Order: sequence, then C-alpha cells, then structure tokens
Amino acid sequence: MNRRKFLSYVGCGCCGFILNSCATAPITERRQLKIIPESKLNAQAAAIFEKVKEREKMSDDKKSLNEIKEIGKRMENSISEYFYQAKLDDPTINFDWEYILIDNKKVRNAWCMPGGKIAVYTGIFDVTKNTNGLASVMGHEIAHAVAKHSVERASRGALLNTGTQLLDIFTGGKLSQVNRATGMNTVGLLSQLGIMNPFNRKQESEADYLGMIFSSLSGYDIRETPKIWERMKEFNKGKSPPEFMSTHPSAENRIKKINEWMSEITLEYPPIIKS
Repeated sequence: MNRRKFLSYVGCGCCGFILNSCATAPITERRQLKIIPESKLNAQAAAIFEKVKEREKMSDDKKSLNEIKEIGKRMENSISEYFYQAKLDDPTINFDWEYILIDNKKVRNAWCMPGGKIAVYTGIFDVTKNTNGLASVMGHEIAHAVAKHSVERASRGALLNTGTQLLDIFTGGKLSQVNRATGMNTVGLLSQLGIMNPFNRKQESEADYLGMIFSSLSGYDIRETPKIWERMKEFNKGKSPPEFMSTHPSAENRIKKINEWMSEITLEYPPIIKS
C-alpha cells in the first residue's frame, strides 16, 4: 500500500472515530472530544486519591472540614436537582463524592479529581475569607469534574500524541531529529503553547462560569467570586507567568469575565430549593 492511500485510510478512520466520540459540555453545550472511557479515569482517580490521603497530612480542623462537606453536599443536591428539573442526564450520577482538608498553609489551592474527589488546602482560607468565598472555589473545582475536563484533556493528549507519531513516521523521522538537535521535545513544547495551553485556559474559563452557576443554584452569594480573584491577584503579584505560557487565564481576564456573567447567572440560575 502506498503512502497516499495509507494516509487516506488513516484520515478517514480517525475522522469517523472522532465524530463518534464528540459530546457536549453540560449547560455551556461546548463541543467536546472524549475517546478515553470516563469509568477508567474515575477508577484511576479514586486510587490516586487514596494515596494522597496516605501521603499528605490531613487537617484536624473539624469545623472547616464540616463546612467544606456541607458546601459540597449542597452543591451535589442542587446540581442533580437542576438536571432533573431540566430533564437532562445528570453528569454526576456515577460520582462517588469525597472531601478532604489537607494541612498545608503554604498552598493556596484546591482541586477536584474525576468522579468527585475533592481536596482543599488550608492555605486557601487566606483567600476565601468566608463561606461564600469557599463556595466559589469549590464550585469552580466541582465544575471541572461535572464538565468532564479530565476526560477531555486525556482524549486530546492521546490524539495529539498519535498525530505527532504519525507525522514523524511520514517525515522520515524529521521531528525526532529536531528534538535530538535541540535537546528538548520541541514539537511537544510548541503543541503545549499553541494547542494545549489555550485549550486548558478555555476549560478554566468554563469552570469559572459553571462554578458560579453551581454556587448560585446552591444558594451562595456569587458576588464574592471576583473578590476571590482580586485577593489571589494580590498574593501572586509579580509571580504569574504570561498568559500564553499558562494553563490558566490571567487574573485580570478572569475578573472581567466573572463580572460580565454576574447578572446573567443571578437571574437565570436562582437557588434551587428542594421540597
């Protein structure tokens, strides 16, 4: 089989595979590519989460942990109720929610693994300041899981790797030669800056938007959200990389978009009260 015919077969096969693997993000309806099974990632995340609990020091601040769990439970219920009322499939139906508080005041962060495994670091309290602030942060992290961002990133990464390998084969190993000559994964770096970083910033912005919706549905005051990023901006002053090199939007852009969304979300996604 000649090269042209082989490429046409590969191209047609990949197109068919991609078309069959397209989905949409909940609420935003942004088109997504998902070729990695969600169940596989959820199982891997659960195993990693157990190792995190073993290796990290868990906080003995029961009051703060209970607050985190209470916020999480309210969001779980409001998210499920929203999709039920909208007569849509609940994207969290197979989640096994779990919340931990890691004792590390130097880390101002929180994260959510696929399947609803959420970790909060005690350092984030310097930024959140209050319950509504904490809800803003948790809403953002929960949004990553609800929108299946990890599945999407893994799928894009797998597709990008396959495409790079095929390109290397059909250029006679030219890409490998460039990597050896420069002593770095040049193609990988360009792909990161030109494809993955902008895509990750899009996911972060989507998580900001969905997180505000989930906070509002759960009865929290989303007016605290821009204040969170104002405080984070002060903490990170002079330490943030240029946006094109980052997987996250700049604080200025986040605050601008959050303020633009405020009225819309307040009106269209009021608190859901279950009878």
